Amino acid sequence: MDVSALFRIFDLAWIFSEIALLLITRTRSGNPSADIQDRGSLRILWIVIFVAITLGSYYGETHPHTIDHGAPWVRATALTLLLLGLAIRWTAIITLGRSFSANVAIHATQTIHKTGLFRFVRHPSYSGLILIFAAIGLHTRNWLGLTIIFIPTTAALLYRIHVEESALRRAFGHEYEIYSKSTKCLIPGIY
Repeated sequence: MDVSALFRIFDLAWIFSEIALLLITRTRSGNPSADIQDRGSLRILWIVIFVAITLGSYYGETHPHTIDHGAPWVRATALTLLLLGLAIRWTAIITLGRSFSANVAIHATQTIHKTGLFRFVRHPSYSGLILIFAAIGLHTRNWLGLTIIFIPTTAALLYRIHVEESALRRAFGHEYEIYSKSTKCLIPGIY
């Protein structure tokens, strides 16, 4: 099996896992034990991801390979980034357990997670997503295809993080402020 086929298998695994997460973990309005504060970020994120990946992938398939002219290392690097992103995202979601919700919602019994990957960054599941977006973009083997995928999806994710950070600050106040000051948002020690 070649690298491209493996990439497609794990890419499909990511897509199906995201759909499953949406269906299983989305907090429903009217839930008395949860305060939904999503501000449309889930819908925006899904729309941007779908449009950007569709357009970027199409562009990559219909135009010349401009990233090192399609050298084999490009797809191998894309597969590595995809697997790393999936591992980080799934580990973060498993760590959150019942606190994880596809939409931004604070549950009555929720606490701030500071263990596992959350010792290094406040939003490791989003760090994993950014690696996944980079992998899918790189897999197009075209700089413009990479840009079409990576920039809009990351921008939508940053909006989502802003919404989530606001909700967490409202829910946990000073405790979350302290955590925010000692733990970077997405990239350990940098951002």
